[in-house]
Formats: sequence, C-alpha cells, structure tokens
Amino acid sequence: MEFIDYYKILGVNKTASQDEIKTAYRKLARKLHPDLNPNDKEANKKFQQVNEANEVLSDPEKRKKYDQYGKDWQHADAYEKANASTGRRPRKGAGASRGTGTFEGADFGQGGSFSGGGFSSSDGGSEFSDFFESLFGGRSAAGGGNSRTKFRGQDIQAELQLSLADAYTTHQQVLGVNGKNIRITIPAGVENGQVIKLKGHGGPGANGGTAGDLYITFVIMEDARFKRTGNDLQAKLPLDLYTAMLGGEITVETLNGKVKLKVKPETQNDTIMRLKGKGFPVYKKEGEFGDLYVSLEIKLPTGLTEKEKELFRELAKLSKSEELGKSKSQ
Repeated sequence: MEFIDYYKILGVNKTASQDEIKTAYRKLARKLHPDLNPNDKEANKKFQQVNEANEVLSDPEKRKKYDQYGKDWQHADAYEKANASTGRRPRKGAGASRGTGTFEGADFGQGGSFSGGGFSSSDGGSEFSDFFESLFGGRSAAGGGNSRTKFRGQDIQAELQLSLADAYTTHQQVLGVNGKNIRITIPAGVENGQVIKLKGHGGPGANGGTAGDLYITFVIMEDARFKRTGNDLQAKLPLDLYTAMLGGEITVETLNGKVKLKVKPETQNDTIMRLKGKGFPVYKKEGEFGDLYVSLEIKLPTGLTEKEKELFRELAKLSKSEELGKSKSQ
C-alpha cells in the first residue's frame, strides 16, 4: 500500500497545531463537498482523502501513531505487542520512511501478513489506504479476510450551514452520507458551533461490527439585520427626527413578522427598546423565546426646503429665548 501523506493532503506542516489542522480541513471540505461538485469524480476523491486525513490528524493519539509508524499506524499496538515479546523495539518512523510496512523484530509469515495481529502489510493495488476503506465502506480495516474480529465503523464529522432564519424554526433537511440520504429534523434554536450526534450513521463496521456515528456541526451564518447573543437578538432601526421629537408609532421587523412600536416624545439617539419574547427560540423548550433589543438611530433630515429651514431658525430663536429667560429668573 502506497504511503499517503495526510499533512500534504491538508496542506499543513507536520508541526501544525490542532486549530490549524481544523481550519485547513474545513476550508478544503467546503471547497470539495460533493453537494458543490456533484459530477466531479476527482473532487469527490479528494474530499474523501481530506476526510481521512482529518480523522487521523485531528485525533492526538492517532496522529502520534501516524507520525511514528506512517501508513502502518493502525497496526501500531499489534507491532509493539509483538516486539515486546521479542525484546526488540521498532525504529521511530520506520513505516513512514521505508514505506514497506516492515519493522525490526516483527514476525512476518507468508504473503507478508503480520502473524502477531492478523494485519496485511501488502496491498493489492487499492487506490486508498485501509483506514480510508474502513471509513467509507471498502475492505475490513483488519486487512486479512480470515479475521473474525469485529471492528466498529469510523465516526464521520460533517458541517451544516444554516441561515439565522433557518435556525429560528424547526425544520427538516436531507443529508447525503455514505451514498445514503438521511432526513434529519433540526430543532429551532440551535447554536453556532453546536454539535449533534446521529448514532449509527457513520462509517460501516467490519466483520459484523457496529457502524460509527455521524457528528454534525452547525454553522450559523451572520445576518445583516440581527445580531444573536444566546437567545436574544439585537437590531438597529433608523428613526426620523420628527418622530423622535414628537413621538409616534413605528414598524419593527422581527424574525416572526412585523410589529408596531410606540416611540415616546423627545426620544434620544441610541435609545434601546426591548421587545419581550421577540428574540430567538430557546433550544428544545417549545414556546420559550429570548428578547429583541432595538437600538434607535436618529437620522437628521437632508435636502431641506427654504420654508423648512426658516422653521428651524424660528425654533432655534425660540429655544435661545427660553434659555435666556431661565437664566435671568435664576
């Protein structure tokens, strides 16, 4: 089996942090996702390789074994056990540097199969690694076809983007996973970055083993109208000068329709008004909502006519006169 450089697939250095690996994976997964490249076999192949690389490098324990044993990292425990019985230790990085799957002190039987653990070190021309095939439904990760050991399928990580309006309501979506369409119900109020688990919808098991799980991370896109903080929403609303001074009624848009809001006379700029229960639904608590906080931004009139300007001059004179009268009375 040809050695696959997971670091090269993700485009990161071997010293990359977990955050750098996560960022690189998300960027490539979005770019190569089958939904965006439905008829591109090459993109689909790369998407699967990216998923495989992320499965290994995002797990510190798997990454440690991969760095030490290369393509044979899955067999590390068996190799170490066999070598322990002979008193020998494999050289660090032997699997990756030599690319043959052989380790010092290991006992190999006929056909290149590792007698200590039932793993095959040879490859029959497979395009991807054993780990990849176990993740996406190929040969058993154990290699040798005579092994009766059951292996649980790999867990699969996926992202699902939602608009704020989508996350506001309970709705269904269909996801394509492992060649199957899965209909899921998304409860209203899901958070950005929230992860849900779908048991048994991951990679298939081997030799009768149970399937892995599917973990979906929700990515809530930013909204031009509202900013979400927990279950509350914030919004900015322009208010004309005349309504701010004299008071009146304005229309406020919410995620659940439009509502009327009364503005008191002499309302100041950046006044915040609270609309109770007009925020975001509380996750899995039907009928409970946060609040909507509306910040009023007073807009000064432009393009005044001469008559309007004259009225403002009269208002300014009246205001100065009243201030002068108050100062004299004091």
